Amino acid sequence: MRIGIAQMFITDSLQNNETAILQLADEAARKGIEILACPEMCLTGYNPETLGRPGFNNELAASLARIARAARELNLGIIFGRAEFCGEKLFNTASIFLPDGSNFNYRKMHLTEIETEYFSPGTSPLVFNFKNHKFGLIICRDQNSPELARSLAAAGAEAIFILAAHYYNPAEARWKLPKNRALPIARAVENHFYVLLANAVGCHLGMVSLGNSLIAGPDGSLVVMGDETSETILACEFKPD
Repeated sequence: MRIGIAQMFITDSLQNNETAILQLADEAARKGIEILACPEMCLTGYNPETLGRPGFNNELAASLARIARAARELNLGIIFGRAEFCGEKLFNTASIFLPDGSNFNYRKMHLTEIETEYFSPGTSPLVFNFKNHKFGLIICRDQNSPELARSLAAAGAEAIFILAAHYYNPAEARWKLPKNRALPIARAVENHFYVLLANAVGCHLGMVSLGNSLIAGPDGSLVVMGDETSETILACEFKPD
C-alpha cells in the first residue's frame, strides 16, 4: 500500500487552497498513492477576515463536497486541515474523505497559546480504518504529547498522520526546525509505527513555515524528507510489521 503526504503553500483564498489540494490529489492518484494527507488548516487558512466573511460557511460546504467527490472519483483517501464552525465554537479540524464516501473529523486537542484566543480544543482522539489498516491522526502541537500518540497505538493504529503548519517569525522558524523534525521520529520509535508529517511552506499572515515534511519508519529511520520551500508530494510503501 502506498501512502503519502503533501507539502503545500496556504493562501487566504478558500478557492485557491481547494484548487491546490485537488491538484495534489490528482498527482498523488497518478503516482499510485492510496491515501494522501495535506497540511493543517490548508483549505481555509487562518485569516480571521476570510473565516468571518459573510457566506463563508456556504462556500466551505461546497468546497468540502467537491473534495469528497474527488476522493471517490480518484479512488484516493484525502486528509486535509480546515476551520470548522460548530455553533459558537471554532475548531482546528482535520477532515478525512475516503473513496467509499465515508468521512471523519478530528479536532486538534493541544492548541498553541495564540490558537486558544480563537479555537476551542477537541476532546476525542481518532483512529480510522482504511483498506484493512488502522490509521491515527493528530494536528501539529498534538505531536508534543507522547500520551496521545500512545493512545492511538493502543487503539491499533499502524501509522499516524500529523497535519502541521509550523508558522513562526523567520528566526524562530529556523531554530525550531530540529525540534519539529525530532518529535515525529520520537513518536515513531516509541510506538513502533509509521509517522507521516505534512507541513506547510511559505508565508502566511506575516509568518513563515519551512516545510521539512517527513515520513519516519517504525524503527525511527527517516524514510524521506521534503525541503524548505517546495510544494511536493512525499510517499512510501506502507509495510507494517
